[in-house]
Amino acid sequence: MSAAQLDIDDAAAVAQFIAKNTKLLHPPIVPEIILHLAEESVPLWQKTEDDLGEMNIAPPYWAFAWAGGQALARYLFDHPEICRERGVIDLGSGSGLTAIAACMTGAASVVACDIDPIALAACRLNAAANGVTFATTSVDLLALPPGRADVHLIGDLYYERQLADRVSDYIARAKAAGAVVLIGDPQRSYFPRDRYRLLHEYAVPVTRDLEDAEIKRSAVWQA
Repeated sequence: MSAAQLDIDDAAAVAQFIAKNTKLLHPPIVPEIILHLAEESVPLWQKTEDDLGEMNIAPPYWAFAWAGGQALARYLFDHPEICRERGVIDLGSGSGLTAIAACMTGAASVVACDIDPIALAACRLNAAANGVTFATTSVDLLALPPGRADVHLIGDLYYERQLADRVSDYIARAKAAGAVVLIGDPQRSYFPRDRYRLLHEYAVPVTRDLEDAEIKRSAVWQA
């Protein structure tokens, strides 16, 4: 596929792009799930820019099982009562890892939210690979009142200051509305650990291509 041939609105083409440039792998601490994942970040990032015919696009966050998301998904499997028969929103879903975990632990409904259309395509591919289904939306929920759900899942979104502030505001609104809010995070630079209650910590193997260590201590927190 040559430059500028990837039509972001062509669902079949985007799915083919994802499948061609990733491998089906099990996240290290969530072996119950299999995902279309990239083994290296830079080649896929460059390939995405080339095929879209665009420069300076966002990194392919959807192609990696980030430490915070893995911790959150692991916690859901370890505590399946959290999502069972409940409505769930997975904010900044990326690969769909935690949305899939919510489905597999018995959620009544799940909505995976991400502003990146390729991420949502990856979510749908990964859902199919794991035999589950859920809704997806590209609406920026951070700009809206919290969606009506019993449980809100937020994995590894505290990596930029402006985004972190918006996420924290969303969490406060969701909690005020009576929802359970769980956050998976390896204490990124902008994570406000003093605001939330630590539930459990995991040692998550990660790639040095993305992180500053081969093992990230990542925890699940409750608002």
